[in-house]
Amino acid sequence: MRSIQGERTTFYHLLVNTLLVSVINYTVWFAITFYVYIETRSVFATGVISGIFLVMTALTGIWFGSLVDHYAKKTVMQVSAVVSLGLYAAAFVLYQATPREEFTRPASVRLWALVVLLMFGVIAGNIRTIALQTLVTLLIAERDRDRANGFVGTTSGVSFLVTSVISGVLVALGGMLWVLVLALVVLAAALLHLATVRVAEPPRAAEQTTRAVDLRGTVTVVREVPGLSALIAFSAFNNLLGGVFMALLDAYGLSLMSVQAWGLLWGFLSTGFIVGGLLVARTGLGRNPVWLLLIVNVVLWAVTLLFPLRSSIVLMAVGLYVYMVLGPYAEAAEQTILQKVVPYERQGRVFGFAQSVEQSASPLTAFLIAPVAQFFFIPFMTDGYGARAIGDWFGTGTDRGIALVFILTGLIGLLATAAALRSRPYRRLSGRYAGAEVTVEQ
Repeated sequence: MRSIQGERTTFYHLLVNTLLVSVINYTVWFAITFYVYIETRSVFATGVISGIFLVMTALTGIWFGSLVDHYAKKTVMQVSAVVSLGLYAAAFVLYQATPREEFTRPASVRLWALVVLLMFGVIAGNIRTIALQTLVTLLIAERDRDRANGFVGTTSGVSFLVTSVISGVLVALGGMLWVLVLALVVLAAALLHLATVRVAEPPRAAEQTTRAVDLRGTVTVVREVPGLSALIAFSAFNNLLGGVFMALLDAYGLSLMSVQAWGLLWGFLSTGFIVGGLLVARTGLGRNPVWLLLIVNVVLWAVTLLFPLRSSIVLMAVGLYVYMVLGPYAEAAEQTILQKVVPYERQGRVFGFAQSVEQSASPLTAFLIAPVAQFFFIPFMTDGYGARAIGDWFGTGTDRGIALVFILTGLIGLLATAAALRSRPYRRLSGRYAGAEVTVEQ
């Protein structure tokens, strides 16, 4: 008989450990984006960074999910941390050996070598996200999983809160030096802590020990769940639009304020993710997470449409705070749906498959929108026809060009979500969720 209290304790230890690693990975992500923009002042460069990250996330998701199902979940979490630690160490050596003026050129080979090393280190941490989602199924009873997913969202919010402040301050004080030192120390501490955590996993099914990657079988499972393919496709479409934020939001914020202020603002905004996660943990997601997921998206895209209407730090902060509060609801809803309708022995692969498919659209947006914004929308709203036509009330300049991109993105997302609410796959998945039950054999 499994000890419920012991499993909850294990779950909390894994949350703390994930928090440590997430803090440092988010710190590296924020810091390298800030650093490249400050050194080069190139929106195109920050867009390419986002593109690299999203391409690799999309390409590795299925493989990472297969590893989670094929090996012990604690083991893959440990290997993930070791790989990140090695890549950050290599980046530290490269950074110390490179003259600082080399990093001011957007075309610098050493600059992009540094970016790639750090991005690969961050991406290696993605396997933890997949492993933790499956461990919620293993360690938490079905009736409490939505609340557990809320705690996972809270952990992400705490990570954003800490890292946005840390990265902005550390980059302002010493470029990437202290960011890399902190990364090496924290990852070493996380590895030591994880070694003390015991995770009792059930014996793996035969299919989990014969093939590390089973794309065909995973696709079959997804197709067998009514409406699940549509849910993954809908999330992919949202991420297609979300790639706009990945590519342009930092440039938008840094065009309105200093890097220190932008980092501190993200620290405040991240409390919204914490609040949202705690609300999910407190109240759950209700009887129909599928409906809740779509309603949350309606609000999120409406916010995206409204906050860029004026060049205002306050309006941007309010809009992004709403976005952050509702984000955990959307994430917890999707995780809870998958945890209930997908067999446990395939959850790693399905989570990884969903991550790959959902992220596969974002690189296209990130790679395309940065040069489009740089060479069309920004000139359009600086001294082009847009500035002359609507500049009197909308404003002109770099931030207004990016704002116009955000408004168009929000409008498209709002229309797509409204259509999804009226669709047949939405009704089918809602019905399947109401009748599904996933158990874990011990």
